[in-house]
Amino acid sequence: MKMLVTGATGHLGSLVVEALLRTNTAADLAVSVRSPEKAEALRSQGVDVRQGDFDQPETLAKAFAGVDRLLLISTDGDNETRIRQHQNAVHAAKQAGVGFIAYTSVVNAEHNPLSLAEVHRKTEQAIRESGIPYTFLRNNWYLENEAGSAQAVIHGAPWVHATNDSQVGWATRRDYAEAAAAVLAGEGHENKVYELSGKLRTQAELAAIAGEVLGQEVHVQNVDDAAYADIMKGAGLPDFVVSMLVDMQAAIRQGALAVESDALETLLGRPAQPLSEGFKAILAK
Repeated sequence: MKMLVTGATGHLGSLVVEALLRTNTAADLAVSVRSPEKAEALRSQGVDVRQGDFDQPETLAKAFAGVDRLLLISTDGDNETRIRQHQNAVHAAKQAGVGFIAYTSVVNAEHNPLSLAEVHRKTEQAIRESGIPYTFLRNNWYLENEAGSAQAVIHGAPWVHATNDSQVGWATRRDYAEAAAAVLAGEGHENKVYELSGKLRTQAELAAIAGEVLGQEVHVQNVDDAAYADIMKGAGLPDFVVSMLVDMQAAIRQGALAVESDALETLLGRPAQPLSEGFKAILAK
């Protein structure tokens, strides 16, 4: 059985590969990366490193050749670019005769008000229409998304958000990666949709966990969208990023990430990593 992970040198992909190599031989694993020279460490371990560019579909068809099980990790960029890239990948997988696709989506993809959910809805649709057996790994929010807030607190700033008391199912990137590895290398996951969330918490509850790790009281400041935008601009973020973050805060406020599920721990076969441990790893960098 040949497994392939796309984006294997990225934050999530590298952790997936690390997890797979703990329980599978390198000969069973291939990776598709835009720049193979960045994956030399994997090649040296015996991993089959292939060149694949989501904007050059002909390279994807070659990269996916002979692959039984594919993990398609969602790309970065604007929605239009990501949708096009993902559709290229699905088409190439179909051409190459790939037998299974696991795809990293977002919780409640069909109805999620996050603007980025459009990418996942359309990609899930393309995978279903391809006829290839699939698993949708609908990830909630990565704890690492809050690294900026934690770093700001260290420098004396409050923990700022605009989500009121809405809840989010934060989990560490490592847990999401290990769940993806379990599905890619496992059995019985065909045509399943997994809503993957940690325990639901508010921003205030998350900030309290960060405060425990830091050994200091964290002042939490819940603001409206306009104030949040001003604070982000004051932090030096460009306007397009500020707009994106404000939209995210508004969607989270509407309950976009308040999806409760035990599927993550079921796939892991263990409790989720405590968020305190996740914060320690974030702050150590």
